[in-house]
Amino acid sequence: MDFEAVIGLEVHAQLRTASKIFCPCSTRFGAEPNTQTCPVCAGFPGVLPVLNEKVVEFALRAGLATHCTIRPRSRFARKNYFYPDLPKGYQISQFDEPLCEAGWLQIDGDGRRIRIHRIHLEEDAGKTLHDQDPGSSLVDLNRTGTPLIEIVSEPELRTPAEAHAYLTKLRQILVYLEICDGNMEEGSLRCDANVSVRPQGRSTLGVKVEIKNLNSFRGVEGALHFEIARHTALLEQGGRVVQETRLWDAEKQETRVLRSKEEAHDYRYFPEPDLLPLVVGAAWLETVRQALPELPDAKQERFERQYGLGRYDALVLTSTRTLADYYETAVAGGGDSKKVANWVQTELLGLLRARGLELESSPVQATSLGELVRLVDSGSLSGKMAKEVFADMAESGEAPAVIVARRGMQQIGDTATLQGLVDAALAAHPAEVAKYRAGKTKLLGYFVGEIMKASRGQAHPGTLEKLLLAALEAPAAGGEPRPPEAAGI
Repeated sequence: MDFEAVIGLEVHAQLRTASKIFCPCSTRFGAEPNTQTCPVCAGFPGVLPVLNEKVVEFALRAGLATHCTIRPRSRFARKNYFYPDLPKGYQISQFDEPLCEAGWLQIDGDGRRIRIHRIHLEEDAGKTLHDQDPGSSLVDLNRTGTPLIEIVSEPELRTPAEAHAYLTKLRQILVYLEICDGNMEEGSLRCDANVSVRPQGRSTLGVKVEIKNLNSFRGVEGALHFEIARHTALLEQGGRVVQETRLWDAEKQETRVLRSKEEAHDYRYFPEPDLLPLVVGAAWLETVRQALPELPDAKQERFERQYGLGRYDALVLTSTRTLADYYETAVAGGGDSKKVANWVQTELLGLLRARGLELESSPVQATSLGELVRLVDSGSLSGKMAKEVFADMAESGEAPAVIVARRGMQQIGDTATLQGLVDAALAAHPAEVAKYRAGKTKLLGYFVGEIMKASRGQAHPGTLEKLLLAALEAPAAGGEPRPPEAAGI
């Protein structure tokens, strides 16, 4: 019997607000443990939460960008459970009245859409640090109260590859919106995966398992592959899958049991008594909608249309908003759009990978790259010379024109000067000229090399080759035309 997987993802995205969701404590990553806390986020008795307006705005951006319906009235609830790093003994979240519902995300160029069940607001818990001292664990409450949105997909993903594509597109949108930095290593983006298998063609769902706190795309794919294989093997052997929560062990490349799975009623949700319902007016929602940036799919289509790029080039150049802005700034400098695309993808991204840099730290500015491509287009620099100038730009940070002037690299393109170089080369090598005219036409490269040496590599290759061919194919001395066999005819 063939089985198919049914996968749903719950993605927690940490919002890039300066302060927490219900108090003014900082959300800065990497501070000393328990230095960014106050009585509110530490769960002291009698304190009251105050909702951060910017958190709601960021959640609205996410909802609108993923085609969700926005509830004009939503409300918070208390989700009751005990962890050592949850000081109140409950988490303020949203339950039956979430802020955003019924959206979708397109995960490929063929129009494959995955529906989004809901996006809701909640606060993060703290962090338990294990093995700091032998046999003990420590609690850091700095992360407690950090604002999160939880994005819950419908169970419509069928393969680990589709899950990877969904996460990639979702992360791209959140970063484009500038509401989440997407850093999975620091926990800014975390994923829980629900997976089950069923016989191919059946509509009923199998028993699902939840895999918690996956913090890398590779981890999501690996965990799903493992669980799908485990479920399939169990069912093929006549066993049954037990509903439970599991953790992914990246070193062993396997999952292990964490606990039996809780249902919603186990959390004993009830409305949060210390917060009023959240009301989003039509005017505020429209203000947020109008402020949305151009999103990845729309930008990719525009790049193909406006700049004449192929699908692959447009996908690469719009992969991040920063890279797309860099490219457009370079093109605005006068460079040919397709040539700029090639320089960005090969020379620039190659330089950044080699140095381990992010684009924001690039030593080559977008305006400078555009200027460099324009110099090549105008014939002022050859491709080889341009790569030398680029390498200098990467070291010095200077503009191309400054480097060209400093190094005396202006390409020789005027016909009269090049004709003089051609005449001198042919006069200096009569034996080679005779051999060429006798049919050894491969000697053309020899003459090009000699003239390039004489011009210190500054002769314009295209113009030079035309002049050389004209001179070498000219009638021999005395006005006699070259014999057909000598001309290679």
